[in-house]
Amino acid sequence: MYQPGDNEMYSIIEIVGKDPMGWEYAVKNAIDEASENLRDLRIAAVKEMDIKIDNGKISEYRVKIDLSFKDEK
Repeated sequence: MYQPGDNEMYSIIEIVGKDPMGWEYAVKNAIDEASENLRDLRIAAVKEMDIKIDNGKISEYRVKIDLSFKDEK
């Protein structure tokens, strides 16, 4: 429920994570890198997952993520 003074603003950006071991690691890599540059990360929603194939074998797992963070005032 809205309370007076609760007018915080949040932004949403799209980021991509990748890893040769799996999607979970790809998500972790994306969040770890984003947290080096952004503060107050809030919610990450995986939008897309895909894989890169080289010579008939999976070489990379990739995820596209919507990431929200609190705007600075």
